[in-house]
Amino acid sequence: MGAFEYTALDTNGKERKGVLEGDAPRQIRQQLREKGWAPIAVAEISQLQQDSDQRLFSLRRGVSATDLALITRQFSTLVRSGLPIEESLRAVSQQCEKTRLKNLLLAVRSRVMEGHPLATALADYPRVFSDLYRATIAAGEQSGHLDEVLDRLADYTENRQVLKDKVVQALIYPILVVIVAILVVAGLMTYVVPQIIEVFENMGQELPPLTRGLIAVSDFTRESGPWVLVLLIIAAVGARILLRRKGPKRRFHRLQLAIPLIRHLVRGLNASRFARTLSILSASGVPVLESLKIAAQVVTNLPMHDAVDAAARSVREGASLSRALDRSGYFPPMTIHLIASGESSGKLETMLERAADSQERELESLMQTMLGLFGPLVILVMGGIVLVIILAMLLPIINLNQLVI
Repeated sequence: MGAFEYTALDTNGKERKGVLEGDAPRQIRQQLREKGWAPIAVAEISQLQQDSDQRLFSLRRGVSATDLALITRQFSTLVRSGLPIEESLRAVSQQCEKTRLKNLLLAVRSRVMEGHPLATALADYPRVFSDLYRATIAAGEQSGHLDEVLDRLADYTENRQVLKDKVVQALIYPILVVIVAILVVAGLMTYVVPQIIEVFENMGQELPPLTRGLIAVSDFTRESGPWVLVLLIIAAVGARILLRRKGPKRRFHRLQLAIPLIRHLVRGLNASRFARTLSILSASGVPVLESLKIAAQVVTNLPMHDAVDAAARSVREGASLSRALDRSGYFPPMTIHLIASGESSGKLETMLERAADSQERELESLMQTMLGLFGPLVILVMGGIVLVIILAMLLPIINLNQLVI
């Protein structure tokens, strides 16, 4: 039995779309006719996913971390209660309010009912279910502890979403301050300053150097400002295209690791992702070498990614993971020490989880400190710029007696 998407006209002539399960499109059309609907199109979801020209709903796009964590948690609860996988998938799909997500789950269920393992069924949708997700599911199926694995995946997805939300919320205030500062200064330089300075220029007297400099900046802003903005946009687009190439991207990432403050952020973020991913995979029973290969994919910094690949080769040859990572010099010492402790005690997954927690706390504290200082710093810079503008406009008034003579 498979899942089919349909388009039909109801008894009032209104177009309806949805999903039904059946053995063939003919059976789906018969179900629609029994409801008094006129079927227009019926197609199997797996076919629609492969044929982008004919599919009605796109299943190739990813889903949000919140939705993925929710369906994973619901699926885990149902599996833990003893419900078969196919019935659990059907129950979760019935609770989904989003049509695309419902279709996806039913498509996965149809693959499972054909006799494929769950991990294989999930592999049809790599943008929704990552390598980490599928490998962990496969390990859970082989070990018979699928419910525990699903709980870990839900926790992992929720924690990543929480960290992302914290970063976004923390950036809202500084970004608003920067935008307001730029708009205020641009408004002063393009509209306010020219009207005030014009009064003093008409007197025909020499203006103070600060005032002349302000006039020059104001003229440049009005005449060349739009072109500068266009050039900045072109430069940003060009830099983005250039950074898609491995060579320039690797040099840029290496530069990030050389700047003191940026280095701590980049190292902390990638180290926490790596440790958290490796912890989940190790706890789920995934082999070490395969775990390292998957964990390397969450490391976005190319030099650190290369260091993980080199560490995997060293581990394959019999070296310890902690020493292999320590050779690169990219990973924080705390993470290295905790991994070494886990290897010595035989509790690597526990120490990896502690390393991830430690790096996330340190990263969150550092970001809060930086963002806490950034807002006041922008306000001070803006205040300094406004002060210079006011002084440039007041100096001719202060020297008014000399200008009149």
